[in-house]
Amino acid sequence: MCRHLVSRILSVARIAREEMKLERPIVITGFMGCGKSKVARALARRLDVPVIDLDDVITARQGRTPAQLITEEGEPAFRAIESNTLRETLESIPAGVIALGGGAWIEETNRDLIDQRGCLSVWVDVPFEVCWGRIKTSEEDRPLGRTREQASRLYKRRKPIYQLADIHAQRMADENLENFISRIERLI
Repeated sequence: MCRHLVSRILSVARIAREEMKLERPIVITGFMGCGKSKVARALARRLDVPVIDLDDVITARQGRTPAQLITEEGEPAFRAIESNTLRETLESIPAGVIALGGGAWIEETNRDLIDQRGCLSVWVDVPFEVCWGRIKTSEEDRPLGRTREQASRLYKRRKPIYQLADIHAQRMADENLENFISRIERLI
């Protein structure tokens, strides 16, 4: 009897998953250190769709990381590269999850591209102190947030623009990733 019940539950779960066919890209935005890449990978795995990390695409195409590009070429030059890469990415992926860089959503041009493509935007809202804790312990260079003060000013300036996303997914500091992904999944 128990085996029969489990079989029926798995069958219902499989049907529900097939019915939840993602027909448009989902973009994940939020401040540096909020976990956009990790959330995007977990959500894509849950939805059984491709995942693209925009910063990884930029690095592969340019041969330099976003941090290197910002440091060597300046932020405006990097933002132009980022916007072009986002446009090309959106043109090439019918559905999937895209992790944006922390500043990509801030650019109106990028929000327009995302809107024109009919993407669903999800803001991963994590308290600044959690983001800062991750930033300061990371080995990754963050040229726009090297000091707490610099990062805090940037966080405060960007937060109202992150609020323009379609979905506001606030993550508590102690919330595990699977529970957070389940909450996002219910919202989409």
